[in-house]
Amino acid sequence: MTTSATRRPVEFGGGIGGEPLRVPGEESGPSLWLVRSDRFRTVAAGLASSVLDSDEQERAAAFRKDVDRDTYLAGHVGLRMLLGAYLELPPGEVPLARKPCVSCRQLHGRPVVRGNPLHFSLSHTGGLCLLAFAATPVGVDIEAVPALPVAEEVGSALHPREAAELGAFDAADRPAAFARTWARKEAYLKGLGTGLGRSPSLDYLGTAPDAVAGPPGWAIGDVAVDDGYAAAVAVVVAR
Repeated sequence: MTTSATRRPVEFGGGIGGEPLRVPGEESGPSLWLVRSDRFRTVAAGLASSVLDSDEQERAAAFRKDVDRDTYLAGHVGLRMLLGAYLELPPGEVPLARKPCVSCRQLHGRPVVRGNPLHFSLSHTGGLCLLAFAATPVGVDIEAVPALPVAEEVGSALHPREAAELGAFDAADRPAAFARTWARKEAYLKGLGTGLGRSPSLDYLGTAPDAVAGPPGWAIGDVAVDDGYAAAVAVVVAR
């Protein structure tokens, strides 16, 4: 399956109106939200102790850099608030769990809401948090465009066709092409529930900005975010 659609997320600042959010249907595709930690920092810090579980609070406290802590809190508090709005639950009462990893069967696979079919995914980096909600398994990823040496080094771990395509880009364009491809790759692997436990060299998703190649049963598309970043979403469209 191939798609070229670029989605644009809704920006979330903590206010979602008085009505519950409508759970996205399979035919409508995933709902995408962008949380900016610089705008949501104060709200997230104030709600963290009542909204996040103890594990999430410990992870937040472990960050050494304020920007990383703020980004983590913004993403996870925003996730709880949005899940609460979709499920008509207080954010602190959303029952989150982990599915077994599809590779090793340990309980660190894709996050889920216990007893509810709503699927979701969260990714954050450098002050930006991208969230997706869908009726079928979904994954999102957001990446900062790296320096050229990083793009070239990590790009060699991609599918051989992707690595060859990256090498054909001008050096000035290669970091953005790599970030675009890596975001697609991580979104798909998160949707699968493997993460990087599955080698990024196994699946061809393509590097071109105008089309994404995806495995059968999946729709994979780019997401429009700020300059200097790349993002993507992957969602199951056929079982």
